[in-house]
Amino acid sequence: MNVCLCILLFSHLFLYTIAWDCEVIPGTLKQIDAGLGVVGGVNDDNEVFLFLGTGFQSIRASLKHFTVGPAGELGANSSNNVFKFADGSFKQIPSIQFKQVDAGGDQIIVGVSPVDDVFCLSKDANNVRPSGDAPWVQLAGKLKYYSCGPSSCWGVNAAGNVLLRRFVTGASCGGSGAFEAVSGTLSMVEVASDGNVFGVDPQGNLLQRAGVSISNLFGSTWTNILICPNGHKHVTYDLGRLYVICSDGSIRRCI
Repeated sequence: MNVCLCILLFSHLFLYTIAWDCEVIPGTLKQIDAGLGVVGGVNDDNEVFLFLGTGFQSIRASLKHFTVGPAGELGANSSNNVFKFADGSFKQIPSIQFKQVDAGGDQIIVGVSPVDDVFCLSKDANNVRPSGDAPWVQLAGKLKYYSCGPSSCWGVNAAGNVLLRRFVTGASCGGSGAFEAVSGTLSMVEVASDGNVFGVDPQGNLLQRAGVSISNLFGSTWTNILICPNGHKHVTYDLGRLYVICSDGSIRRCI
């Protein structure tokens, strides 16, 4: 069922209305991620699903967080153990624990530990399959959620503050060396492979960072998007499609 939903975009002086064409995808999820044309997510029972054709199909795995992107397909389970899909199955990455992991950067892996420490692994180390002696880099600072795009990474800390790390590359997963504050408050944030930035705030509002570009990684302002009438839980964006989990767990795909 296609539903034309209006998106309200607020600037300081003007109100804009843009129509997204959205459809409801059967099922419920608590977290979703998309990259390189692959869409996956997990439900409240930590079952893992991939979007195949017109719906989500369960795969044999139990994860609380799942990510897909240039770095591969990875996830963290309820014990915070980290797994990467290789040779037809999920294989544990030794000596690291994450509660949230992201594969969206330039073939780098990033994640946050159960105590909000932030780590990254370079492209070369990731591509030789991470092992117990993989050279993980710990970044100064604390985050509860961290997501990377082609040239920057965005994070959210326990207080909901939004932070950006510039000039992240496959060879330098730590980027510019410092987190920089961005205005606004979020509970989660996702950076798409084309650099678009979306997030959900603590009140369940869905937001997009306007004006983000290579020459302006910070963008200009947050714009409010209305997809779910009763609030939003999680969001991801890939190849021109916006995937949104509503507060009740239902799923929307919009173009």
